[in-house]
Amino acid sequence: MPPRKRSVPEASEEVAPKRRSLRKAASKTQSEPEAAPVTKTNIPKKPAKAAAQKQEKEPKSSPKQQKPAAKEAAKPKKPAKKQESDASIDTRAGSEDPDIDSIPTTNPDAPRHDGQWYWLMKAEPETRIENGVDVKFSIDDLRAKTEPEGWDGIRAYAARNNMRKMNAGDLAFFYASNCKEPGIVGIMEIVKEFSEDRSARKPSAPYYDPKSTKEKPIWDLVHVEFRKKFAVQIGLKELKELGKAGGPLETMQLLKQSRLSVSQVSGDEFKFLCELADKKAKDAGLEHEEVLAERD
Repeated sequence: MPPRKRSVPEASEEVAPKRRSLRKAASKTQSEPEAAPVTKTNIPKKPAKAAAQKQEKEPKSSPKQQKPAAKEAAKPKKPAKKQESDASIDTRAGSEDPDIDSIPTTNPDAPRHDGQWYWLMKAEPETRIENGVDVKFSIDDLRAKTEPEGWDGIRAYAARNNMRKMNAGDLAFFYASNCKEPGIVGIMEIVKEFSEDRSARKPSAPYYDPKSTKEKPIWDLVHVEFRKKFAVQIGLKELKELGKAGGPLETMQLLKQSRLSVSQVSGDEFKFLCELADKKAKDAGLEHEEVLAERD
């Protein structure tokens, strides 16, 4: 929201000149009768000076009292600035779900599909402030989570619709976006199908949308869990090379719709990229960091 305009204390600015003119008129009328007999004996220099000082001091008291009033009007703005600076060091806003366990694994409104489907979901691993909140979220942040993470903040209809197609058990590539070296860095699993993204209704959230209400929510999220971090990431430059005409990623949605934050990956594309990640790890003499899913 744009900052509110500070109200201008017009009254205090107008009153001061009027009082100064009255003070000059009063001093003028008082000095004229005494100045009539112009003799050295009749002019009490020191008393007149004292009287003038007294007259100067008394009228000045009221304009001075006006100045603090203007300052007081500006003081309430200071706590707001402090709140903004505190908010700037907040971490990425998580989902607004009060109890993750209360969200069912499946959603009857999600279309059913046979077997696993595959996806690619983007997140920003480097600090970026949005609405006073750091939206940084890396695959290491996901790995550190002790419960399913709500993939919130999606505000594009095509990306939201892709999440609505997801079934529990589907897999998704974690794609590091808007960073120095973008690319696929690992794999996560969809563990809860789509539900309302309540952060859209929270004014302090990074991607607040006033059009989304409790009665008519617009945006959704899915819950994911960490499964694997690749030893060597598959960079965007390499993906583009593989996506050229005749290449194995020629029709990959990521490359065709590069601004889409949640895209679909075909079974062949997913298999090819996993094999490529394994080869890159072997060539580097490294191993992936992996966590096996707990099954009921």
